[in-house]
Amino acid sequence: MHAAVMALVPTGVAARDLGVNATTLQRWAKAGLVKPALVTPGGHLRWDLDNLRAQLRDARLSDDD
Repeated sequence: MHAAVMALVPTGVAARDLGVNATTLQRWAKAGLVKPALVTPGGHLRWDLDNLRAQLRDARLSDDD
């Protein structure tokens, strides 16, 4: 397995890292507020935690404008 893919985490792990509910993270993704690094053929979201944090940071900064 490719090392970059191994670094991706499922929604529950990403949500726990952010301190939010997994449903909240899924809702944000569905609304287009954040974009997962990968969507599996089965429709499961996989996240790069550093990228996800950056997306949220950027979204927060743009809300302040």
